Amino acid sequence: MAKKKSHEEVIAEAETVDPKTADTKESSNDEDATADEDELELLQVDLGDMVKLKQVLDESVAASLLDKFLEEDYRLDNMKLATMVAACLFAMVAQFSPVPFPDCRPILGVCCCCYFLLSGILQLITTFIDKDCILLTKPLPSSKTSNKDLQTYGVRVRSQFPRFSEFYTIILEFQGMDGSPLVEQKWSVGQFFDKDGMFDEIGLQLEVEALFKRLESGSYDRKNETSKKND
Repeated sequence: MAKKKSHEEVIAEAETVDPKTADTKESSNDEDATADEDELELLQVDLGDMVKLKQVLDESVAASLLDKFLEEDYRLDNMKLATMVAACLFAMVAQFSPVPFPDCRPILGVCCCCYFLLSGILQLITTFIDKDCILLTKPLPSSKTSNKDLQTYGVRVRSQFPRFSEFYTIILEFQGMDGSPLVEQKWSVGQFFDKDGMFDEIGLQLEVEALFKRLESGSYDRKNETSKKND
């Protein structure tokens, strides 16, 4: 026969269970379950919107590289922003100049010329420097990689998604390196989107990580003699 517990033993066992701790554990489990559900929530994209489709793919590629491997280089972006701000300042002077018309004609002429000159510079940068680039990064320190090229040059990440094409291409090359070697990979967007437009972000990130490891290991595809990829 089991020994009957005394009144003091029952009270001692009850005191060892802290109701606040139990409630905290339950709420913590609920929060973890909710967080897991949020993390597993997939992004849905309209497959007919090619611009949005490329934007989602480009953002996922950039995020996968910046989160685990590289640090973004903002120098070119800062230069473009400074040029844009200067152009806007000239436009504001031309618009809100206190000098009455027609005495303000010289000021208007100078401001308009400067505005269109700076706007032209921005357009040239976008056309001939940015091209299909979606990300520029800084060189990696020697403590993070043994690749000498990665220690000296940043990585230029380019993406290509021609209109009416199902293939999305990522190219990784070294920024500022003459005849830069590169690695590239082409995927069908159907590999990352189902028929309802649900986006497999994790699948794309794993593919991009594998592509970067090829670059880091020195397993280059070819020299960057031409930046064009056959569609």
